[in-house]
Amino acid sequence: MPVTGFPAEEAPSRPRREVIPGRFSGLFYSELMDAALRQLSDQIDQATQRLLDVARVITEPDLRVPSLLEGWTRAHVLAHLARNADATRRVLGGVRTGQDRPAYPSAQARQSQIEESATQPAKDLMNDVADSAMALRTVARQLPGDRWQVPVRILDAAPFPAAQLLTRRLVEVELHHCDLGVGYGADRWPIAFTALELPEPMRSQRQHRLAYPESAQTARPLRPPRPVGAYRPNQPLPGSWIGRRS
Repeated sequence: MPVTGFPAEEAPSRPRREVIPGRFSGLFYSELMDAALRQLSDQIDQATQRLLDVARVITEPDLRVPSLLEGWTRAHVLAHLARNADATRRVLGGVRTGQDRPAYPSAQARQSQIEESATQPAKDLMNDVADSAMALRTVARQLPGDRWQVPVRILDAAPFPAAQLLTRRLVEVELHHCDLGVGYGADRWPIAFTALELPEPMRSQRQHRLAYPESAQTARPLRPPRPVGAYRPNQPLPGSWIGRRS
């Protein structure tokens, strides 16, 4: 699910990540961000932490095996999540400044970015996934509340309110975590995500993961997940990289 890049003349293979100067990168919310969006942002944090706890222990050989998405390896899935975070951040950055910043120059450019990112060594790819998620978190948490209804668009999709970008990001992280085929399935989704009202095509995409073979959802994880401390909103997430400023 792609979300709209930079002007053609500014299209490096690894786009610059703009962070808003100030306190610890994205630690505190804008005072104008409403409670529902804060809750959604917290859900993205927790979903991202679950993903990173698994992704950071995937070995180089295991990264190159096919994922549950036809034609994509696990590295492609993780590369897509990193580039999706950058794309979503660019769109939100444009919303904040009143500029039109598309997520990608084109669908072809999006695919090229994913392909290139997927070739990174395991350590670099994990850092990429984590750092891009942190940069998105920073911009989202500092966006004033009155900007979340600004219409945005993704490539050739119909315009939608900027607030839906958070829903889309949560769906991206939860569904693609399943696609890695490392023991995380629909049975492990939080109740809040399972009950979330989704528009199409996200509703059908979630439903599709429910139809994954049981063996894919109950596969033995690459290693037992480590215990994670209690989550506290507005605090760095425990472990991994979320909460670290690069």
